[in-house]
Amino acid sequence: MSDQPTPWRQQVLRYARDINAYVDKGLREGWDACGEEPAMADTAHLLQPFCEALKAINRPGVAVSVAEREAFRDQWPPAHTPVIPLLQENEGQHVSPLVLLDDGSVLARLGASYEAGTVVHIDGDEVQPVEGLSFFGLCPLRRHLALAGAEGVTVTEGWRGPVVASMPWPTGLEDLPEGLRGEAFDGPPAPTQLIPFPGGQRVLLVSAAGVFVLSPDGARRLLPLQEELLQALQDKGREPDETFSANLSMEHGAVSPDGQWIAAGCQDGRHVVFDSQLRLVAQVGPVGEYPHFALFNTRGDRLILNACHFYNGATLGVAVSDLPGMDTGYYADDPRTPTLQAGARVYAGVHRADEFIVGDAHGYLRAFSETGEARWQHFIGSTVTGLDLCADGKTLVAATCAGFVSFIRLDDGQAAPWQIGTGPHRETHRWVFWKSFPPMLW
Repeated sequence: MSDQPTPWRQQVLRYARDINAYVDKGLREGWDACGEEPAMADTAHLLQPFCEALKAINRPGVAVSVAEREAFRDQWPPAHTPVIPLLQENEGQHVSPLVLLDDGSVLARLGASYEAGTVVHIDGDEVQPVEGLSFFGLCPLRRHLALAGAEGVTVTEGWRGPVVASMPWPTGLEDLPEGLRGEAFDGPPAPTQLIPFPGGQRVLLVSAAGVFVLSPDGARRLLPLQEELLQALQDKGREPDETFSANLSMEHGAVSPDGQWIAAGCQDGRHVVFDSQLRLVAQVGPVGEYPHFALFNTRGDRLILNACHFYNGATLGVAVSDLPGMDTGYYADDPRTPTLQAGARVYAGVHRADEFIVGDAHGYLRAFSETGEARWQHFIGSTVTGLDLCADGKTLVAATCAGFVSFIRLDDGQAAPWQIGTGPHRETHRWVFWKSFPPMLW
């Protein structure tokens, strides 16, 4: 490989330098002092040579050393803007969920929740499809995996570990008030999330068809709420033979590490929290138009709740001890629910020590403390759809709807020169999952 820098490298590094300087000045002096935001030079003519070089370094059956891959990344550093023309041709793929396993390998699902999708196992420099698995999810203690199959959900102790529980899919008729005619599912609901409870004997199923808690004995419905089902029953505009079926949007959920609390929501209503007996204990007004995301910290004593509007949003925090009986309205000026981060529409998040790390719709990872102190930001590009963090908090894996799976070494001490961000974190490698290409390591 030539020692002369490629035009791609020159443009990517120049843009990263300029945008990092722009952000640094804005944070120090205020954005009014920054002037016009830097723009990347035209790189459209570089896209084809880049794709050819990426395919060449990923030729099937050809061994590539670590040094060769590092040299390739030096000459063709990862960047989002230059590949936008490919994404506009619908090459990108939604990647979610994403789980970083104990051995350093990764499970990832390619395809949106409403698509059939493919689950892959990323192990070192190899990617293998996982047959018979359509969806999966990890428990908050990282001990149990929920695996979706045709007949129901199986919970295992770790990846390929022993089965600890099996539970059927919901029928769609669970917990309907008497007199409300329901419509049974004609197949398994497409999960948006699957979250095993600690111990592996229950699983939170989040789907557009409803939010349920699954167990070997059957399913219980959390959303739509009972009061919403009763309202549907009382709705005088309904035809006598019309059946009820849920159709949630922006549905989401989270389970606390001790399994005592379940947070959930969708765009129609407030954030809601249930206890382990599935009793509704809190309704929390969002600080945005549409509830969108929930996450407990690793200690289980704090909960963040994000709501969005278009591509922006805001995240509030609430102490778990304050949840029982909480009943706040939209944009409530309540000291128990302070806004911790403003600006991010959150699709994924993790927690370590006293820090939340969230991925937003603009392609940024944003870190902030439990009290709302902004810590750092790191740009990947496209919408961040999945995040997972290893047990020691040092390796972060991030997925996007552009088909990227990025491996980031946190607190490395120095960012690579092509990285855009304010933190000392270094991306070591990323996988590219584009529709017309085989999986490629970048």
